[in-house]
Amino acid sequence: MADLSLRKLAKSYGEVSILKDIDLEIKAGELIVFVGPSGCGKSTLLRMIAGLEKISGGELFIDGARVNDVPPASRGIAMVFQSYALYPHMTVRENMEFALKIARKPRAEITAAVEKAAGMLQLTPYLDRLPKALSGGQRQRVAIGRAIVRDPKVYLFDEPLSNLDAALRVATRLEIAQLKEAMPGRTMIYVTHDQVEAMTLASRIVVLANKGIAQVGTPLELYERPVDEFVAQFIGSPQMNLLPGEIIATGAQTRVRLAGGGEAVSSVPTAAGDLGRAVNIGLRPEDLVPTPGAAIFTGTVDMVEALGEVTLLHFLHAPGAPALIAKLPGIHTGLRRHSVSLTADPAKVHLFAGGRSLLYR
Repeated sequence: MADLSLRKLAKSYGEVSILKDIDLEIKAGELIVFVGPSGCGKSTLLRMIAGLEKISGGELFIDGARVNDVPPASRGIAMVFQSYALYPHMTVRENMEFALKIARKPRAEITAAVEKAAGMLQLTPYLDRLPKALSGGQRQRVAIGRAIVRDPKVYLFDEPLSNLDAALRVATRLEIAQLKEAMPGRTMIYVTHDQVEAMTLASRIVVLANKGIAQVGTPLELYERPVDEFVAQFIGSPQMNLLPGEIIATGAQTRVRLAGGGEAVSSVPTAAGDLGRAVNIGLRPEDLVPTPGAAIFTGTVDMVEALGEVTLLHFLHAPGAPALIAKLPGIHTGLRRHSVSLTADPAKVHLFAGGRSLLYR
């Protein structure tokens, strides 16, 4: 078990700043997921924690000990890479034993650790095979097993499923979730670009953007109460719709007249001074429902994506105007070129001003 404390961590390459002022407290036993757009520094931050990238500024503490200048092998960390990084000439057993042999652990201890990890990961039948005789998912499990046998304080996962096909990603994601349940108290930090991985695995998600942390919270906190428009649109698929409007009534509920016509009611409270304020309303595609009555939005369906359990409706929009997508349960292939009116529960209508959620001012 290990706590981590990141205090004003920064990374730069010469004059180019990659990360700055990263403040984060990670509790022992958490599974923290780093997400963010490409190039935001997710993997760089993970490698700084591992000791594979030099820290340019700030401090990193593991279990209360400052480790800025501690070599990777002495930090009590094991890392699982995107590319598996297995030794091709070694069997599964030999790959999993390697770090323990280097550490000169007793043979009995090595054998017990490998057999336990292999059992957890369903690798026992493959211990005497070479990596080339394994599937991608099995190779990734070997890489995870190699980390497990070391019994580290902290596990680091750098996009471990990105090289797998869709079916294997689902299966291996479930195995990682089960592994976390089987090792209570172990601290894990996981980098991914896949929102499903983040939402299903994380104790908390750290959204990185603009060289820093945009928001930290549980998956549902980020989904239901995003701090700004960036997080609102980054979390969730398809991304949240944003429509411009003006506040026309304030109080415990807020009414907004939309620029393209229609009105929305939001449960976000506002004050008298907000009257007339320009805002964007945020509507998740899955929160929009067809209505025969007063609508937030009425438009013509331009394209229909029938995905089986849900249907995505893409609406026509004028050049320069925001697009809108609705996500309806079931199959609705007959709606193309039809006019559809949509509304939403006021509790599901988000309000943003200057890019910031009015919930957090």
